[in-house]
Amino acid sequence: MSISVFIKRHPALSYYLLVFAISWGGILTLVGGPGNIPGTKEQAEKLFVPALLIMFAGPFISGILMNFFVDGKEGLRGLLLQLLQWQVKARWYAVAVLTGPLLVATVLFTLSLFNKAFLPGIVTTNDKIASLIFGLGWGLIGGGLLEETGWTGFAVPKLRQRYSILSTGLIVGILWGIWHFMIAFWASNYLVVVGSWIMFVAGFLAFYLLALPAYRVLLVWIFDRTGGNLPVIMLMHAFLSASTLILQPSATGAIALVWNLVLGIVLWLVVAIVAAKNPGQLSRQPISRVDSLKVEQNAYTYITRK
Repeated sequence: MSISVFIKRHPALSYYLLVFAISWGGILTLVGGPGNIPGTKEQAEKLFVPALLIMFAGPFISGILMNFFVDGKEGLRGLLLQLLQWQVKARWYAVAVLTGPLLVATVLFTLSLFNKAFLPGIVTTNDKIASLIFGLGWGLIGGGLLEETGWTGFAVPKLRQRYSILSTGLIVGILWGIWHFMIAFWASNYLVVVGSWIMFVAGFLAFYLLALPAYRVLLVWIFDRTGGNLPVIMLMHAFLSASTLILQPSATGAIALVWNLVLGIVLWLVVAIVAAKNPGQLSRQPISRVDSLKVEQNAYTYITRK
């Protein structure tokens, strides 16, 4: 079987193989191989930004290439039209911008009533402006634009042709969490301390394999509800990333584990509420190829009217 045939038959699998090859392979090459993971503090400080750019390059480049490999120029045109499809009801932008920050802030401020170590980082840090700039920059450019060009610009529509909203959200969400493993472990120098290592891994898994899959289910549901609006999903991802970076407590160890675990539980409760208020939507049958093309048609109609 040729590579082109394999890609056509297994587009989602091919996409993820390419994502991990670029992101993980690129980071391993940058840091000098698996033997340098975790990296030293000096190495992490020197190479963190390049490693971050390589990580984000995975879903971004893969999303563009796979749209072309699978659907040719029409695939690239469809992706561009999705990126330009900003016309949607204002309430969806409110949902995109407020959901992540409100949930993260609520969890942390509630926990801080019992232990001040849970106070959001933006409250305790001395350099609030730098924290805001870094968090918003990471969220909008990295999480929103670069990541979602691939996750929702390619993987979600392809998987929705075969799976329900819930199944698609779990597949993309779990792989989204696993995708973070390489850079997170490389940059976590304090892993040499056994106690910290245990707490780090537990907190890490609570966020990336409990909280993120739940949030991705919500993203896929909103993607469906907005007729395939990619900018809304980009913003919703961006503001979760920004809020976790800006608001996360300075304390690590057990504090990080508890708040990540509680956030994950709260997000799954939100998913349960959405499912209860919208019976059958999360288990909605897969969309057909014809239905998925409505995303492009709606965007094209919007743009040509301008």
